[in-house]
Amino acid sequence: MDRMVETEALVIGAGPAGLMAAEVLSTAGHAVLVADRMPSVGRKFLMAGKSGLNLTKAERDFAAAYGAAPPALAAALDGFGPDEVMAWAEGLGQPLFTGSTGRVFPVAMKASPLLRAWLGQLERAGVSFRTRHRWTGWDSGAALFDAPEGRVRIAAGATVLALGGASWARLGSDGGWAGLVEGTVPFRPANCGFAVDWSAHMAPHLGAPVKGVRLTAGPLSSRGEFVLTAKGIEGGGVYEVSAAVRDGAPLRLDLKPDWTEARVRAALARGGKASLSNRLRKGLRLGPVQIALLQEFARPLPRDPAGIVKALPLCHGGPLPLDEALSTAGGLS
Repeated sequence: MDRMVETEALVIGAGPAGLMAAEVLSTAGHAVLVADRMPSVGRKFLMAGKSGLNLTKAERDFAAAYGAAPPALAAALDGFGPDEVMAWAEGLGQPLFTGSTGRVFPVAMKASPLLRAWLGQLERAGVSFRTRHRWTGWDSGAALFDAPEGRVRIAAGATVLALGGASWARLGSDGGWAGLVEGTVPFRPANCGFAVDWSAHMAPHLGAPVKGVRLTAGPLSSRGEFVLTAKGIEGGGVYEVSAAVRDGAPLRLDLKPDWTEARVRAALARGGKASLSNRLRKGLRLGPVQIALLQEFARPLPRDPAGIVKALPLCHGGPLPLDEALSTAGGLS
C-alpha cells in the first residue's frame, strides 16, 4: 500500500534551484518538503565547487549574457542579480572575492562550506528533506515517488519542479523526468565542449591550456582560456561561445587579439629569410600550442598567414556528448 505524506509546499529536486525555492517558501512561513532521487543533496553543486565555484559575475549589464530573455527570466535577473547573489552568500558566512575577469568566488574556493551553511539555515527554518525519492509522476494531484520504503505519495498545496537538466546524470538529474511533463523542450548542450579528431602531431599538446587568444562564433566572443583534451576543446573560453557554435556558427580563433592584421603582417615580414615557424615564434611570440593549432587547422600555411593568425577556423565534430555538458538547455518551457 502506498504511503501518503502531506505538506504545504513540495520541491522536487535538491540542487541550487530547489534549495533556493525552499528558502523562499520557508521564509514566507510555509512548511516545505524537498525530495530528491540522490542519496544526498547538491551533488552537482559540490562538483562545480571543485573548480572554484564561480557563483556569479560582477558586471553592470549582467543580464545581457542571457540574450533575449523572456519576461519572467528578465524580471528574475533584475530582482536577483550579482549584488543579491553576493549578499546571499556573505549572509551565510562565506567571504567572497572577485577575480580579474569579474567572476566571483568564495574565498574558500569550494562549495562544501557554503552548502553546509545553507542546509543548516534551511533545517533551522523547518525545511525537511527526503532523499532517494525518485519522482515518477502524478496521481489525483499527489506526486508519486519510488523510495527505499516503497511507493510514496506526497500531496502538497503547491509543487515546485526543480529537476535539473540532462548532464552529469551520475550527480543527479538524467533528464528522464521530461517524459512526465507535457510541453517540455528537447534537451541540448548549453555550456559544452566540442569534439576534435586531432592529428598525431597534437599529442604532446593535449592537456595544455590556450591563453591570450580570442574565440568568436556568430555574435559571441570570448577572451577566456580553453584546454586541448584528448576528445577536443573545453574550458571557459569555449563555453562562452558554445551556444552559437552548437547552433551552427563557425568557430574562429584570433591568436593575436590585441594586434591588427597589418601589425601581424609587418612583424612576420621583419623575419627576412627565417623559416615561417621561426617568424611565428619570434616575430609574433606565439607559443608551441598556438603554432601547433595553426599547423593543425591551416596546413599548408599560406605564404602570407596574417589573416589566418587573426581568424583561424577551428574545425570540430560538434558538441561533446550531452551528459558531459557543463549545463543543458531545454526541459520546462
